[in-house]
Amino acid sequence: MTLMLLDSASLWYRAYFGMPDTLVSPTGLPVNAIRGYLDMTSRLLVKYKPNRLVACLEGDWRPSWRVELFPDYKLNRLDDEGDEAEPDTLTPQIPILLDVLDALGIPLVGVDDYEADDLMATFSVKQPGPVRIVTGDRDLFQLADDKRDVKIVYLAKGISNHDLVDLKWIADKYQIPGDRYALFAMIRGDSSDGLPGIRGIGEKGAMIIANNFTSLPEVMKAAAGGDERLTPNIRKKLLESSEYASIAPKLVSCALDVAIPEMDIALPTKPKSLDKIEKIREEFGLGASIDRIISALNWN
Repeated sequence: MTLMLLDSASLWYRAYFGMPDTLVSPTGLPVNAIRGYLDMTSRLLVKYKPNRLVACLEGDWRPSWRVELFPDYKLNRLDDEGDEAEPDTLTPQIPILLDVLDALGIPLVGVDDYEADDLMATFSVKQPGPVRIVTGDRDLFQLADDKRDVKIVYLAKGISNHDLVDLKWIADKYQIPGDRYALFAMIRGDSSDGLPGIRGIGEKGAMIIANNFTSLPEVMKAAAGGDERLTPNIRKKLLESSEYASIAPKLVSCALDVAIPEMDIALPTKPKSLDKIEKIREEFGLGASIDRIISALNWN
């Protein structure tokens, strides 16, 4: 039976920007991210029918070990106070949403100095499949694994039109072997995370390299040795970025060995606190969204 992993921050951002800001509590507090997250989760539970579920959280959205490797990591997302910039009306919704999930009995986990991506990666290699990773972040395509039946429920087009990403999907989309997405991403870079990639080599160049090599160390060795599978121009650009190339595999790859605490990840068969659910439902006007997720959890 299926394990579903929720990339929670990705979901509540998509909910926040995808749901109207006219959704407010009886006292006028915006609840669009809360309702959107619950509604999306409900629909995914109905569609994929997992028997295990974890809402994964950021223990640290800029882990110290990644920042030590590359000080500019996600630097573009810092606000004036050194925290992650996020909309003022989203921030107050997050603790309420986490209270709802906790009251429902949905397992929540975040581990200090690791991103949610690292937790999902560790779950995906340590838990039996099938595994479905729910995210709007293409970074997690590197976790697709046909042998273990790990697929990415990719929400870039929304819940109704989401893609189910496996190795064939990656191959069709990027014209590379599906299991080389991490290498492709290391070379291409990712401006949203402040990652430059190999400067001067864009997506097309990254595609050519990923079709000829399996790892970045192999690519750099080939560049240094004058390998003719690489054009002189690409070899030059690779060697100019050799310092970044030396850290990119650890920086870009998800950690697979996070010490996740022992926990019951079975889909809850009853609420952890029905009284708390009812209180939050009333206080924040979450009636229909609460009803939908309770129905999706199939409590009788």
